[in-house]
Formats: sequence, structure tokens, C-alpha cells
Amino acid sequence: MSGYGERRRSQAERDAITVEIGYALFSAAFAAAVLFGAAAGPALLFELPSTVEKVSLRAGLTLAPLVFVVRVVSVLVRFRNGAQPSQPGRTSPDS
Repeated sequence: MSGYGERRRSQAERDAITVEIGYALFSAAFAAAVLFGAAAGPALLFELPSTVEKVSLRAGLTLAPLVFVVRVVSVLVRFRNGAQPSQPGRTSPDS
């Protein structure tokens, strides 16, 4: 079943992928919730004109899932491209 160029991942690599997926989902859910609260919160808390309330709720319901997907994809693509420090907490000598 293994194709050309494929190799088995070590346990550490599988753990890193699992942690990164969890981070992507958690941070995306948090960002979407904050954006929804900012966009739709005033409509839910205050009595606003009907059109403003509808637009605010629709904006929150439209933007929150979009932000969620964009955040998950951006975190996972960055991880896939190897934008991880080689030694966490350390910088290169010429920085």
C-alpha cells in the first residue's frame, strides 16, 4: 500500500500532527466565536432597528464559519510547510 517516497511516521511526528490539528480547531473556534460576538453581539444584547439587527446577525452567521475555515487551513498549511522552529525557544545566531 505504500507508494513511492512514502515512509512511516514516528510516534513523535504523529503526536505533533495531532497537537497541531487540535490547536487549529481550538484557535479557529475561538476566533469564530469572538468574531460572531463582535458582529452579532450588539443585535443580541440591545434593541436595534429591524434591518440593523438582521444585517448584524447575518454578518455574524456568514463571517464566523468563513473565519473558522480560513484559520484551520492557514494553521495546517503553515505546519505542513515546516514553519516550525528547529529548536523551540531558541533563535538562530544571526537573528
